[in-house]
Amino acid sequence: MFADFLKRLTAPQPDPLTEGDARLALTALLVRVARADGAYDPEEQDRIDRITAARYALSPFEATALRKEAETLESEAPDTVRFTRAIKDAVAYEDRIAVIESLWQVVLADGVREAEEDALLRLVSGFLGINDRDSALARQRVQGQGQE
Repeated sequence: MFADFLKRLTAPQPDPLTEGDARLALTALLVRVARADGAYDPEEQDRIDRITAARYALSPFEATALRKEAETLESEAPDTVRFTRAIKDAVAYEDRIAVIESLWQVVLADGVREAEEDALLRLVSGFLGINDRDSALARQRVQGQGQE
């Protein structure tokens, strides 16, 4: 279903993503991080829906539909290294910082900070070109908002 999209995303010189493709790719990354600990809880799914609804001005129905589509994409996407680097090449730095904040919101949504999630988020941050300090500051901002 997503073969052409993934082929374009992981091409050696990917074209910039359209707005719709960027939404889908970034939401799939949220799903990947949420699934990192082997549990994909309703709290995490709800957090993803709320993040995408706020970020993209979607209705709750549209946000859920986007998440469902992203779940399928995530399951078909290549390894995290190529998938995340492709997103880095297609998304501006400021937007990538916002993505890291969103990823932390998902990690902290179930109230448990798992080692697998921390490790994947550290890896993803690096692949997105975000250093550990900026990622930690993003986490602190999210925790300061009461998103734990």
